[in-house]
Amino acid sequence: MSMNKSLRGPFARRAFKLNAGNRDRLISIVSPLLLLLVWEIAARTGLIDTRFFPAPSTIFHTLLALVDSGVLWINTWASLQRLFWGFLLGGVPALVLGIVMGLSRSVRAAIDPLIAATYPIPKSAIFPLILLIFGLGEASKIVMVAIGMFYPICINAVAGVLEINKIYLDVGKNFRASRWQMFCTIALPGALPFIMSGIKLGVGMGLILIAIAEMIGAKSGLGYMIWNAWEILSVETMYVGLLMIAVIGYLFSLFLNELESWIIPWKVEQ
Repeated sequence: MSMNKSLRGPFARRAFKLNAGNRDRLISIVSPLLLLLVWEIAARTGLIDTRFFPAPSTIFHTLLALVDSGVLWINTWASLQRLFWGFLLGGVPALVLGIVMGLSRSVRAAIDPLIAATYPIPKSAIFPLILLIFGLGEASKIVMVAIGMFYPICINAVAGVLEINKIYLDVGKNFRASRWQMFCTIALPGALPFIMSGIKLGVGMGLILIAIAEMIGAKSGLGYMIWNAWEILSVETMYVGLLMIAVIGYLFSLFLNELESWIIPWKVEQ
C-alpha cells in the first residue's frame, strides 16, 4: 500500500504539471470564444446595433461564402506574400545592422541618431512618398511593410547585444575570435530573446501597415477587401477581413512562441 502511494505521488505531480502547462493554452482558446458568445447574445437581444456590429454567426456565414467563392483565399494569399517579402527586405537587414550596432560603439554612434530621428515618424504618413517613388505596384506595399518591420527588429537586436554580459565578449576577444565568430557564436545567441521580441513586434506592425497600404492603389489583399467592402457598405465582409488579419496575427504569435521555446530553451518562462 505504501509503495502504491509512493508511486502515485510522482505521477500525480507530473499530471499536475502537465495540466498547469496546458492551462495558458486553454485560457487563450476559451477567452476569444467567450467574447464571441457574449457578442452573439448581445446582437440577438438587441443590446448592440447589428448594422454596425453584426452577430458573429452572420459574419461566419459571410466568411463561408467568401471561402467558397475563393475571394478570401486570393486576398489572404496576396497579403501573406507581401508580408513575407517585406520581412526579407526589412527584417533581415535590421537584424544584421542591429547586432553590428550592438558590437561596435562607432557604428552605434553613427546610426543610432538616424534611427531615433526617423522612428517616431508615422509610417502611414510617408506612404504617399513611397507611392511617388515606387509607384502603385507591388514594390510600394512591400517597402511599406519592410520599413515597419525594420525598426522594432533593429532596436531590439541592439538592446539584446548590449544586455549580453561583458565577460562573454571579453572571452571572445581573448581567444582572438574573428568578427564573424563574435557575431555568430556570442552576439546572435545572446541577443536572441530580444530579437524574437522584435520579430513579434515587427510582424504585428507589418500586418497593420500592409492593411493600410492595400487600401490605396491595390486590387488584392485583405486591406483592399476591407476598403472595397466599406465602399459597398458590406459590413459583414469588413469584419471578415478584420477577423482574418486577427487570425493571421494570432497564428504568427503561436508559431513564434513555439519557435522561441525551441531555439531559446534557456529562456525562463514567466
